[in-house]
Amino acid sequence: MSQRELTPEHYSAADVVALFRLEPLPGEGGFFRRMAEGEVVSSEDQRAYSVIYFLLTPDGFSAMHRLKKDEIWCFHSGDPVESLRLAAGGSGEWVRLGSNPERGELPQTIIRAHTWQGTRLVAGGRWALITCVVAPEFRREDFELGDRGRLAASHPAFSEGIVALTRDNLSRGSAYLG
Repeated sequence: MSQRELTPEHYSAADVVALFRLEPLPGEGGFFRRMAEGEVVSSEDQRAYSVIYFLLTPDGFSAMHRLKKDEIWCFHSGDPVESLRLAAGGSGEWVRLGSNPERGELPQTIIRAHTWQGTRLVAGGRWALITCVVAPEFRREDFELGDRGRLAASHPAFSEGIVALTRDNLSRGSAYLG
C-alpha cells in the first residue's frame, strides 16, 4: 500500500478523481461526490445536512452561484483557492483557502445563505480538494447559477472576477431569485 501524502507532488488531479470516485459537477464546475447526509429528517422532509467532496482543477472553476442555506467549505489538500463572495448592496470580498495561514489562507470558511460565490485555483495551482457541508441538506431548488451581466452591473468593483467566474452560455437553473 502506498504511503504517499495526498499532495499535488504525489497525485495528479486525475488520480484524485479516481481515488475518491468523483464526477463532473454540471453547471457549477469542478468534480464532486456526495459523501454523507444526516439521518435525522425534519418535519419539512429535509435531512439535517449533506456533505460532498469537491475538487477544483486548472481546467475549471466553481461558477458564481448562491444557495438559500449556509455552506461550510473545509480545505483538505492541494493548492490554495481564491473565492469571490458578493453580498447585497454591491459589496464583496476575496477569501483564500489553503494550508498556509501566513499567506492569509484559511482552512475553512462559511458562506452565508444568499451570498454569491465563485471559486478558482490560484494561478499555477494543480488541484484542491475541499469538503462542502450544507445545512439543512443541499437541494437543487435552493441553487441559482449567477448571470454575468446582472452580477457585474450590481457589483461593478468586482467585474473582473465575475467575468472570470461565470460562464455566459449556461442555463440559469432554478427559480430561486430571493
